[in-house]
Amino acid sequence: MKTILMLIAKRAALGVATLLVVSLILFLGVELLPGDVAQAILGQDASPDNVANLRRELGLDLPPAQRYLDWLGGVLHGDFGRSLATGREISSLIGPRILNTLFLAGFAAAIAVPLALGLGVLAAVYRNSVFDRVVNIGALGSISIPEFFLCYVLILWLSVNLGIFPSISNISADLSLAERAFRTVLPALALTIGVLAYMMRMTRAAITNLLARPYIQMARLKGASPGSVIVRHALPNAFAPIINVVALSLAHLVVGVVVVEVIFVYPGVGQLLVDSVARRDVTVVQSCSLFFALTYVLLNLIADILAIATNPRLLHPR
Repeated sequence: MKTILMLIAKRAALGVATLLVVSLILFLGVELLPGDVAQAILGQDASPDNVANLRRELGLDLPPAQRYLDWLGGVLHGDFGRSLATGREISSLIGPRILNTLFLAGFAAAIAVPLALGLGVLAAVYRNSVFDRVVNIGALGSISIPEFFLCYVLILWLSVNLGIFPSISNISADLSLAERAFRTVLPALALTIGVLAYMMRMTRAAITNLLARPYIQMARLKGASPGSVIVRHALPNAFAPIINVVALSLAHLVVGVVVVEVIFVYPGVGQLLVDSVARRDVTVVQSCSLFFALTYVLLNLIADILAIATNPRLLHPR
């Protein structure tokens, strides 16, 4: 237990350092963009005096280092500041969108994870069969399709031609769970297809490697059924790599929603991030990016803990 706690503390410290580096890189990146939020608000025809006055009101006339440290100090106290473009509290602006993004990612994960694990196990059990080849060809094909192209194909087939699902996911807080899920089907399918193949192939590889181990052969020689060999002997030892794959895929579902949310006009953090970049709204861009970075760090930390819990030998280097 002490070793696990030390590992968690080390990973948490590394995660905090990663978030600091990410926030600094993002701040510098936005600073290097041409123009600023004052120019974006007033337009290209605004006089230099008006732009200078607005910059002074927004605090943009301060040195970049001071602005970054002021923002960072507020974040450490739970205050993400206000949007430079709208003046709204960032917490109230980003809060509902975080819930929307998590709902979309959770919906996609509920479809992708069990389907990928099931197909991966079956492909490993019946490897080199027609089923295995068909599944692998389908997986390679889905990996090769760009995400934005896949979104437009889904809109064309399921929305324009068949008229089954809406092409724009305009959800709101007053919708029922069923209506919200219905309007989120297309972006969830786009995300599912994007991560399904990766999880399935990695699961298949992990199970296939284990099925060639001597203890699996011994279990078969003792008369264990194929199902018992998979459930009792192969899967428990494959949990660690599978958990890491699932965690990375879940991180992709949350962090990789930007393109999908923009195409389907889904009111999530990704859409807010793109709009804020266009307006040069530095504080909102940093807050959205920190959410994505924090999600990635937390999921990797959870994956490490679960992998060690299922296979304590990972604590001891060979």
